[in-house]
Amino acid sequence: MTATEITIETAAPAEAPPVSLTAEAALKVRDLLDAEGRSDLRLRVAVQPGGCAGMQYQLFFDERSLDGDVSIDQPLADATVPLVIDRTSVPLLAGAVISYTDTIEKQGFEIDNPNSGGGCACGNSFCG
Repeated sequence: MTATEITIETAAPAEAPPVSLTAEAALKVRDLLDAEGRSDLRLRVAVQPGGCAGMQYQLFFDERSLDGDVSIDQPLADATVPLVIDRTSVPLLAGAVISYTDTIEKQGFEIDNPNSGGGCACGNSFCG
């Protein structure tokens, strides 16, 4: 009897997107995009210098495509939520999760970023 060589090919694990949205955040962004009435807009997530801790997040709708942008289509039920991140923000946001809260006490988006070295008292900026 001869030995038979068996080769099993496995697909490489898909690389996780640098940023993800919770279901609530994805739904809110989708609603806001639909209210704009334009199909060319995407949620741009960026990190910019500023704030009392050194860096701050920026979330805004953008139709531009910049060199080095990372595009993400976040799944949402029967639709997707288009996100875009500039290349310099990608390593600063790797693994971040954007959530949305709508309660009587608080309303808005929050970013849970494992790369943040701490924030400021006002909660609007962070250090890397």
